[in-house]
Amino acid sequence: MPTAEHAIKPTRGLLLTIIHYVAKEPVLSVLVAALIVLQIFHPRPWKSLPSLVDWQTVLTLAGLLILTKAVEYSGFLMWLAHRVVHRIHSQRGLAWLLIALAAALSTLLTNDVALFVVVPLALSLNELTPLPLKRLVIFIAIAVNAGSILTPLGNPQNLFLWQTSGVSFGGFVLALAPLCLALMAMMYALAAVAFRPIPLDLSGDTEPHPVDRPLLGVAAILFVAFVLLADAHRAGIGLIGVGLGFIFWRPRIVLKIDWLLLLIFVFMFIVLRSVAALPWVHNAVGQLHLTTPLRAYAAGAVLSQFISNVPAAIMLAEFSKDWRALAFGVSVGGFGFAIGSLANLIAMRLSGQRGMWMQFHLFSVPFWVVGGAVGGWLLLHF
Repeated sequence: MPTAEHAIKPTRGLLLTIIHYVAKEPVLSVLVAALIVLQIFHPRPWKSLPSLVDWQTVLTLAGLLILTKAVEYSGFLMWLAHRVVHRIHSQRGLAWLLIALAAALSTLLTNDVALFVVVPLALSLNELTPLPLKRLVIFIAIAVNAGSILTPLGNPQNLFLWQTSGVSFGGFVLALAPLCLALMAMMYALAAVAFRPIPLDLSGDTEPHPVDRPLLGVAAILFVAFVLLADAHRAGIGLIGVGLGFIFWRPRIVLKIDWLLLLIFVFMFIVLRSVAALPWVHNAVGQLHLTTPLRAYAAGAVLSQFISNVPAAIMLAEFSKDWRALAFGVSVGGFGFAIGSLANLIAMRLSGQRGMWMQFHLFSVPFWVVGGAVGGWLLLHF
């Protein structure tokens, strides 16, 4: 007969495993700790917490994670990247190309996926010829933040604001296009100064990069279909089709997506909406009078510097329904301090380079200041 002690041991072991896993992820750890504190001092019925989550956004994000992982596993992105760089003959030209590649990929495949393609590409090219690697990675990080502004699929905050605003996919792109174009023009001007036209020899880049054509073709077709369903607010139906299809055909793709990101998103909705409902927080933010576009924009750009742009978008959406002003604000908020966008932290982690923090902020903070002024002017005049 198993004793109570024997029954407790597996449970205790599972609990310790969960605690150990959560402790390794600082963002999730902070969210879990915040939820515990909130439930102690301002408790809500546990059954009511799921209602705080914007499930349409979470379902859309889950589908996009599966599809972008399929495109990544097809090998097409790395094949394309290595083919393109052979046309480059200088450091400045390479920087311009990597900026364009990172920005373009981020518009459809999210800024995180773009980083997982372009940063490893820069690292592999650095093994062939000496490059200013730290500076390249910094510009790639800024590029994915700037390029991802253009579409609802570019980053999580855009995805959330698109789903909650009810605006069409095309309408969202047209609204954000002026800011994206202005910031990309700033990037190229800055890159022209930061990188010199030193000759490069990349002829040694001859390693083959095979492409899984069936996987790429299926992923491309499903990608278009899923975006159309998400645009019609039927992301759940799209996720069922995409998820079941890949589970039976290529289960590794579903197993390897960033499940932690989905969990973090769920906790973000619960914690931030609970915080926003606290009387003193509601009154404090209410004092900011976010009834004008410029105030909502400034709040998004500044708050992102302290809690990152995704949480800032979720929190401020409780106080302002001007989705375009919020999108402008949290987009600009991705620059400045590294915490402004999780993409910044991912890029520096992928690079494996030491001593990047100071150099990153030497570029990113001035970019935030100038970009903030440009974004405010565009918001009022376009």
